[in-house]
Amino acid sequence: MRHKQPEMWKNGDWLLHHDNVPAHTLLAVRELRKKNNMTTVPHPAYSPDLAPCNFYVFSKMKLRLNGQHFVFTEEIQAESQQVLNMRTPADFNECFQKWQNRWDHCIEAQAECFKGDGRN
Repeated sequence: MRHKQPEMWKNGDWLLHHDNVPAHTLLAVRELRKKNNMTTVPHPAYSPDLAPCNFYVFSKMKLRLNGQHFVFTEEIQAESQQVLNMRTPADFNECFQKWQNRWDHCIEAQAECFKGDGRN
């Protein structure tokens, strides 16, 4: 954020969303967020359907990588990077809209467990 959107970084006009995976909840990460006054959107426990990587990005990668066989990790990384590089602003808008729909559904369900956004 600091490098890609320096104005937003300076004025704090943004929110950070991440799921509850251990790498995101490490003490060092929590301290970094606190030190930089990062506002974090809370993520309900056990809710992978609310994480854009889980419901949007990974599905695109699966479509591209399905049926391929790789010998080296670097081949998987290169193919995955190509998938990411192909994303357009419209793709990100679609992802954001789906994320908003899923959050709305979660709120309507009072955070009870559900699968998908129930709207698509």
